[in-house]
Amino acid sequence: MLADLAALVTCESPSADLAAVAAGAEQVARLGTRSLGTEPEVLVLAGCTHLRWRLGTGPRRLLLLCHQDTVWPLGTLATIPWSVTDGVVRGPGCFDMKAGIVLAFTVLSRLQAAGTDLDGVTVLVTGDEEIGSPTSADLIRAEATGCRAVLVLEASADGGALKTGRKGASLYELAVTGRAAHAGLEPEKGVSSTIELAHQVLAVAALADPAHGTTVTPTVLTSGTTTNTVPAAGTLGVDVRALTAAEQQRVDAGMRALTPVLPGARLELRGGINRPPLEEASSAALFALAGTVSAGLGLPAPVGVTVGGASDGNFTAGIGVPSLDGLGADGGGANAAGEHVLAAELPGRAALLAGLVTAVLADGDGAGVGVGVPDEEPDGE
Repeated sequence: MLADLAALVTCESPSADLAAVAAGAEQVARLGTRSLGTEPEVLVLAGCTHLRWRLGTGPRRLLLLCHQDTVWPLGTLATIPWSVTDGVVRGPGCFDMKAGIVLAFTVLSRLQAAGTDLDGVTVLVTGDEEIGSPTSADLIRAEATGCRAVLVLEASADGGALKTGRKGASLYELAVTGRAAHAGLEPEKGVSSTIELAHQVLAVAALADPAHGTTVTPTVLTSGTTTNTVPAAGTLGVDVRALTAAEQQRVDAGMRALTPVLPGARLELRGGINRPPLEEASSAALFALAGTVSAGLGLPAPVGVTVGGASDGNFTAGIGVPSLDGLGADGGGANAAGEHVLAAELPGRAALLAGLVTAVLADGDGAGVGVGVPDEEPDGE
């Protein structure tokens, strides 16, 4: 597993560089072809490369969901090189989430060798998760439709905890148009986008509801061009996280109800709900199954947590497919200089994943992992 992980980590694949994502996909394709004995479908959507392995010819039963893009720009290996020291693996993207890809291929390869029937298993490795999955969201939902379960190979939470819930994410840009004027000669003739944005920042922040775990965070703010001009245009970025779809919809309605404060100012709202929440009800049956599998293997009982970050598992839970996240590597430091994987924990993570795959496939009617799985492809958002 470490040798395979080294091959993936040393092929840098930042989301914003489509050529690098394509090169990373080639490396993943080589590893997956060797492990599974079959080449993937290469799906290029709006220039972004995604990989899909559909094992067997029967109906889809189980989706293993991964992504191979990272937040790290090309050249990061020069400052954070691949290394394994005292059992700690380091390198850009090792934890989030290239180790999860390695775990998926390792487990399926071993199960194939042991004679497990993997007909109906899909492995999907996307290339744009870190930037909100703009080209892969519909692909993910379509691939999950009809499956009994989705196992998401994102990195674990602290201490190896599984992610049984994730907040939904909404992303907005609020554009303000005012009117320019000379700041010294006739400022009264202007309509300041900066002052309008100051009002809007406070209105946006007031939409948060800490009691319900809803955060509404004004982020990137721009306005104006020169210091002696009343600014005529500006923008505000807004990041929203919510535990429930109802809260996400409430904030969305509030964002769309914003009105200008200054006479003559105009507002334009762009963006919206990006990922629905992965609510704990979506993962409950799979988490219970993970507990049963762990007990049978003599592994520690899994811990489940809800986290603020979203993943592609939010999409699959959002269409009603049972989804369990955080099944990738144990470690820490995602998206930070301290990103690392604990090598000694990889065999246990692989054993848990193998047990879950086997149990889901053995569950003939899907009753053990949830109900209400859709049998028709959903419309896109």
